[in-house]
Amino acid sequence: MTTHHSAGMPTGFPGSPSPGAVPVGATDVDVPDAPPSRRVGPAGGRRGFAPGVTPAPDPLAVSVPLGLPDPPAPTRTGTLTLIVPTFNEAGNIRELLRQLGEALPSGDRCRVVFVDDSTDGTPRIIEDAAPSCPFPVSVIHRETPTGGLGGAVVEGMRAADTDWLAVMDADLQHPPSLVPELIATGERTGADLVVASRYIPGGSREGLAGGYRVAVSRGATWLTKGLFPRRLRGVSDPMSGFFAIRREIVTAEALKPLGYKILLELAVRCRPRTVAEVPFVFQDRFAGESKSTAKEGMRFLRHLVSLRTASATARMVAFGLIGITGFLPNLLALYLLTTGGMHYLPAVILANQCGVAWNFLLSESLLFRDRRGHRHWADRAGRFTLLANADLVLRVPLIALLVESVGVAVLPATGLALLITFLLRFVATEMLVYLPRRGRS
Repeated sequence: MTTHHSAGMPTGFPGSPSPGAVPVGATDVDVPDAPPSRRVGPAGGRRGFAPGVTPAPDPLAVSVPLGLPDPPAPTRTGTLTLIVPTFNEAGNIRELLRQLGEALPSGDRCRVVFVDDSTDGTPRIIEDAAPSCPFPVSVIHRETPTGGLGGAVVEGMRAADTDWLAVMDADLQHPPSLVPELIATGERTGADLVVASRYIPGGSREGLAGGYRVAVSRGATWLTKGLFPRRLRGVSDPMSGFFAIRREIVTAEALKPLGYKILLELAVRCRPRTVAEVPFVFQDRFAGESKSTAKEGMRFLRHLVSLRTASATARMVAFGLIGITGFLPNLLALYLLTTGGMHYLPAVILANQCGVAWNFLLSESLLFRDRRGHRHWADRAGRFTLLANADLVLRVPLIALLVESVGVAVLPATGLALLITFLLRFVATEMLVYLPRRGRS
């Protein structure tokens, strides 16, 4: 269900230059040998992304002489869609829109889109407050909150066709007055991504409630910057949910959000060429309760793994690490079975299945989570188990071949056989377990 309200204000930011305008200090009167388009009129207005002073009409300005080309079209600040994901934020909506009305330019070059997953009256309040806003306001209510907050932001991006996309929370911990500065900074610097940061001079995280949340935020920041040093170069606050990004670099179909850290998803997958930052003070929540929970923390960790293993090489490394952890349940099961009186040969076979089950569960939940819909879980488990045991069966004759026929010593032959069978198992797992069936997208 999508409802759209517009206040019907005139188009154009008040801060956009008028036709024929020149910067402050330009000549007041046209002269024959001057370039065309020379009129007084510095950019400016009461509100807008490019601050200035609106001039009085100039009675001395003359038209362009005949024979000269028409004045060039004015360069205007890009259009903006502000995306606000909401989940039970009824107590914050009216104050948020009031402050946005004071901060944002009037007219339809700026619009606000709420993407709502609420179970309270948040959508109704948005609809009631929208007609009084000096810019169009719409709300998209999702019955199924796929992808959490990040999924809501991507839904808003799909509905936007403006030059800039900005994202902020609805709880007023992100100051609405800073939105124009994000866009103005992007226009001035040519940056693809502008992040409101708590960790540069002038910024502060004082709105974080308690030492626990401060520690979690700092730890998550260090972890993400350590995992993505190149992608997050120039981003001091990758956990920020307050930013602006150029629409042209966003491919919504390539995004796979999970949880509430959508900036990390955009920075890693969309690869902005240049990043700028604006300091901001993280405010206290205006009303309602924080949505940050232990469950969201686990979703964040899964999201990190998904992003870090997006390439085949990274997935192969993670697959190997998961395989190494499988030795623990394998050895533990072998110890319990043999001390219980079972002969070591069947005990080895059964213990190996415990390690295989462990590896399957970790691969399912961490490595191939977004590919589980292609096959039934029993089909995936059966194929995974078959490949893991085939690896064990293949390894022994391969070692014998290397030792007896090629003349490789036992230890190097064992290491080489382990490497070969591991690579084969990884490729087979990707192709036979987690790739879509033929004919299915």
